[in-house]
Amino acid sequence: MSDTSSPTTPQPVSPQPVSKVALGDLASLVGTTLGPTDGVEITQERVNTFADATGDHQWIHVDVERANAESPFGGPIAHGYLTLSLVNDLMPKMLEVTGTSMGVNVGVDKVRFPSPVPVGSVVRGTAEVMSVDEVGGGTQAVVRVSVTVDGAAKPSCVVDTVSRFFP
Repeated sequence: MSDTSSPTTPQPVSPQPVSKVALGDLASLVGTTLGPTDGVEITQERVNTFADATGDHQWIHVDVERANAESPFGGPIAHGYLTLSLVNDLMPKMLEVTGTSMGVNVGVDKVRFPSPVPVGSVVRGTAEVMSVDEVGGGTQAVVRVSVTVDGAAKPSCVVDTVSRFFP
């Protein structure tokens, strides 16, 4: 049986406000989905700046003419690690923990790049609070963040961030 339905048109995205939660109530957000955020445009200038900062000048990122002609992605794409780095910009737009003296990035668990981010696209973040535990004088949260290109079927980056908040 063939599928005769027409392709779906991407629906407009309505960014959600930042979820503000007191440190003592952070655990109440486990299982909660946050976002989506406002969009962030991925420009060639941003990609080139990232390439200069990291030394990763692979042609699929920075050689627009060659990428347009030869890349299996149809043009230049953002670095996976550039996409991952956007998590630091997107997270505070989804979650604000109040009543803290500081929050620190402890690290990340599983990171995947399921689909590319074409230059010129707009990405947004969504997140899910996976766990919250009391550790080392603070509260540690694991938040799974997905960075997705508007209109894409799959996220471009999925990462479990590990953050620790101190009273």
